[in-house]
Amino acid sequence: YVAVCEQLNRLTPVAGEKRSALFNSGSEAVENAIKIARSYTHKPAVVAFDHAYHGRTNLTMALTAKVMPYKHGFGPFAPEIYRAPLSYPFRDAEFGKEMATDGELAAKRAINVIDKQIGADNLAAVIIEPIQGEGGFIVPADGFLPALLEWCRANDVVFIADEVQTGFARTGAMFACEHEGIDPDLIVTAKGIADGLPLSAVTGRAEIMDSPHVSGLGGTYGGNPLSCASALATIETIEADGLVARAQQIEHIMKDRLGRLQAEDDRIGDVRGRGAMIAMELVKPGTTDPDADLTKALCAGAHAAGVIVLSCGTYCNVLRFLPPLAITDELLIEGLDVLELILRDL
Repeated sequence: YVAVCEQLNRLTPVAGEKRSALFNSGSEAVENAIKIARSYTHKPAVVAFDHAYHGRTNLTMALTAKVMPYKHGFGPFAPEIYRAPLSYPFRDAEFGKEMATDGELAAKRAINVIDKQIGADNLAAVIIEPIQGEGGFIVPADGFLPALLEWCRANDVVFIADEVQTGFARTGAMFACEHEGIDPDLIVTAKGIADGLPLSAVTGRAEIMDSPHVSGLGGTYGGNPLSCASALATIETIEADGLVARAQQIEHIMKDRLGRLQAEDDRIGDVRGRGAMIAMELVKPGTTDPDADLTKALCAGAHAAGVIVLSCGTYCNVLRFLPPLAITDELLIEGLDVLELILRDL
């Protein structure tokens, strides 16, 4: 347990002295990050963003934006949860080029909503995925995350980065926050941390992590020995095998191939993502209208041909690619070949 926490404190882009605590799942870690933020600030409210996904427990369902299949029929949800607009460049283009490309402008839009609807004096934390996962692999415009962090620091609001899906080399950096050069107050990790065994963590600034009372955080199975051993081996492998650089190579191969496909097919509205976390947003020809039916058909066709892909997004029209960081070029290209053939057949 201690060794895993030491590695997390070494790796995570949180400034200054750090602390880490281990839990079981991403949802559980998110809930504990909220508890820590509320204990530190003595304020109740939390802001999440449009298209967000943070988990399936009661509090994290409240943070999650999408109703189906995550929230429908499961309420009522935890109170004092609010939502602000995210920077979504492909969709923000409908409001003009400036909104789509200027992250600081998009952040002002979000902050305006927060100021009017909640007020900084009531706000304990802002929680955000640096690149949204279930919401559609949305990469905010440059400057959005730093502007949001600056506002949080100026207003005694804890900035929580949910890196459950983006952490541990997935995006071509050890953590997605590093692409924007930001240092969150708290970082939540899970999924890749132990390569499939149940483990999650909250890592953050020591003064914030130390704020809950003794025994305020915990759990029977949190940081169990087998998962900790797996986490240590996983981190060692990521570094020894150069998997951060490998994720960057995967991004180059995928974006080059999907970009050429997009140039030939106006049903592909957007290709985006970082590292080995790439998405293709499908639309009706000549429009930006989401095409969920095409996405479903493409997934089904790929599965039938032996290529496993997943869809995501608020409008169910995003094909997401999360190839293993250890995949070979040959296998990756073969999968893309199959995908292109099916798309042409459709």
